[in-house]
Amino acid sequence: MTPETATLVANGAVAKGDVLSVARVAGIMAAKRTSDLIPLCHPLMIGAVSVNFRLDVDYIEIEAQVDIVDRTGVEMEALTACTVAALTIYDMCKSNDRAMVIGEIALWEKTGGRSGVYRRDAEEVLGTDVIEGNFTDGLESGAETAESADS
Repeated sequence: MTPETATLVANGAVAKGDVLSVARVAGIMAAKRTSDLIPLCHPLMIGAVSVNFRLDVDYIEIEAQVDIVDRTGVEMEALTACTVAALTIYDMCKSNDRAMVIGEIALWEKTGGRSGVYRRDAEEVLGTDVIEGNFTDGLESGAETAESADS
């Protein structure tokens, strides 16, 4: 999203209303209705759903956490919550910024269920330089400058 749109969201100045509050409610509702949206996903008695946001200059990061007392995983519910929250943000901001892109949606951690524990390796996804803060001037990890390539 453009920095101008992100600023509107942060200031609560989008014409359709409080974008993040509406997106949070949409994500929670979507998690609870996942079995209605995805074929062969069975209905679950969800205990809690939280949808949180991190605003940056030109994007909004969405994180959903779903808890259940049952012995099954709830990764589909969490992924659905994030996706619907992102679609809600797009819908509410599209009059300001039609070029917005909904980006990577990924499972970062799962506990419970038949397959056990899963944790995405942040170093593999982001790179060691990003995790350790060893990057400069927006260069991606491993990118060479003309100066370093000549040395």
